[in-house]
Amino acid sequence: KEYWMVAQHNRLRSRVQPMAANMQKMEWNEKLAALANCNSEPLAPNSTHSHIGWNTHISALGANSFSDVIEAWFKEGNDFLYPSGKCRGNATCQHYTQLVWATSSQVGCASQLCFREGELWEMFVCAYFPGGNWEVKGQLVAPYKAGLSCTLCTSAMSGCFRLWDHKGGLCEVPVNPCRMSCGQHGHLNVSSCKCKCDPGFTGRLCQGVRCRVECAHGRFREEECSCICDEGYGGPACTERVRFPLHSCDLVIDGDCFVVSSEADTYYGARNRCQERGGNLAHILNQKVQDILAFYLGQLGTNNELTNDGFETQNFWIGLTFKPLKDSFRWDSGEILQFSSFAFGQPDNQG
Repeated sequence: KEYWMVAQHNRLRSRVQPMAANMQKMEWNEKLAALANCNSEPLAPNSTHSHIGWNTHISALGANSFSDVIEAWFKEGNDFLYPSGKCRGNATCQHYTQLVWATSSQVGCASQLCFREGELWEMFVCAYFPGGNWEVKGQLVAPYKAGLSCTLCTSAMSGCFRLWDHKGGLCEVPVNPCRMSCGQHGHLNVSSCKCKCDPGFTGRLCQGVRCRVECAHGRFREEECSCICDEGYGGPACTERVRFPLHSCDLVIDGDCFVVSSEADTYYGARNRCQERGGNLAHILNQKVQDILAFYLGQLGTNNELTNDGFETQNFWIGLTFKPLKDSFRWDSGEILQFSSFAFGQPDNQG
């Protein structure tokens, strides 16, 4: 039963119109199935499960199978107007948009019996993680990026899963995820996909040179030979007291202010520009922030407000760096990387 439900989800997700360039393959999750078995309503926003998405349907006992219900959710797409995020007329589309939310990669479903108005009914519930159906300023974030299938997969899911009829395609974990070069100053370990740098060099791809500086109000980063300033300080040595103007926020997500700028085209330039304003490069800590920012940047690219026609090839720097001593990616603050959704080929330097 579980196999057929997840297979049906993947079959339908591979057949969206317009075609999806970043649609991820779904996997069955027993914990989500257990939640679906005991929950008929979404959990509270402040719950530890707040990023779970829900689809529910209730009908008379025996009137529908789970397969019928999932097909009905998908047929809501006939009334969905991509990419405006709106439904035609008074139609309901949110079951469809959650079912085809590109970054929802896990699903668990269950059915329940319940009494309603003296009759026995059956409730069908599917839980999705990460959840979707996010909105930006009252507009639904597009559930996926339109384009040729598998052309905008993230680096962690750069494989392309195709069904037997070879229609569409879904992003999945590749058989060989190593797609990198350590340059002239390092050697690639194929089994771990990590670079071992020559003496005097550092960074994920061994392109950084070691050095030393003093940081008054911040932390020294040997890989970059520069300072990461504490919030409210800027300048090369973090000696200048500055304050970020919150009134200039482009987006506010869960209380955090985000500003998008085209004033710098390198990681170091972007980081320094943020520090001059009293801020730091953005930390993307969950799928909600990722989906909203990706949608917002996509809208800017469409409107040509920040970039040229080659929008998809542009770099948008965030505060993620490689820590050689820890042999792992960490946020500039030193926090461990617990969430990632890199585009294919990213990140492409020690920034």
